[in-house]
Amino acid sequence: MRVINLIENTPGTADCLCEHGLSFYIETKNHKLLADTGASDAFLANAEHLGIDLKQVDTVVLSHGHYDHGGGLAAFARLNPEARIWMHRVAGEAYYHRNAAMEKYIGISREAKSLPGIEWVEGDLRIDEELFLFGHVTGRRLWPQGNRELMRKTGENFEQDEFLHEQYLVVEQEGKRVLVSGCAHNGILNILDRYREIFGDAPDAVISGFHMSRKTGYGEAELNLIRETARELKTLDTRFYTGHCTGELPFQVMKEFMGEQLQYVHSGEEICLDDLF
Repeated sequence: MRVINLIENTPGTADCLCEHGLSFYIETKNHKLLADTGASDAFLANAEHLGIDLKQVDTVVLSHGHYDHGGGLAAFARLNPEARIWMHRVAGEAYYHRNAAMEKYIGISREAKSLPGIEWVEGDLRIDEELFLFGHVTGRRLWPQGNRELMRKTGENFEQDEFLHEQYLVVEQEGKRVLVSGCAHNGILNILDRYREIFGDAPDAVISGFHMSRKTGYGEAELNLIRETARELKTLDTRFYTGHCTGELPFQVMKEFMGEQLQYVHSGEEICLDDLF
């Protein structure tokens, strides 16, 4: 299996663009796929720079209905109209970042929601022997506090986003499983609880943001949430690769507990999983 970050918030591989967004290119025995498409078409330029032919991609999985993960969908579909795009049934609804100072639409574009290659997903779905999608994460322990300002708009009313539009990709190959999430809005521990309900044990590797980044400072309660999350992840025989919405300070706090078990993936960098497969 080959996994390359096509875009992320921070600079990595020389001459690769970065932005507030996330996209991974994944090669398996049977597939060439994208997990998310960043906030714009910048990931297309990075793929070209890295020698990756996105016209060969057969599968796209959108992790959830936010612009920084689906902003490049329409541009990708113009380049490659044949790929199937797996999107949760409610990923196209109206999602906002809202607080006392701002109200910003953060959902995906109308064009992206109407692409002909979309396969709408509701519930768990086995695509084939290598790819499995699941959602329906309802646990709320150590739930990321940044979620409090993320809303779903229905008519003129705003309500807390429960992230029913979030879905998770499991890639299975040679008896190993890699869990790919976007932002883990539902909380990485709750996602792993749901994973274990399905598969019975922990994945061999997890690729995911942890949605702990903040523009303002961190209170002690939030730092404790980050520490407790790291302590629980440390108990698993699982490697974690993160970036994007995790945030620099939370990553450093988690790294103190997890050491080499936790790695940051920058824009354009490849995740080495050779010893797993």
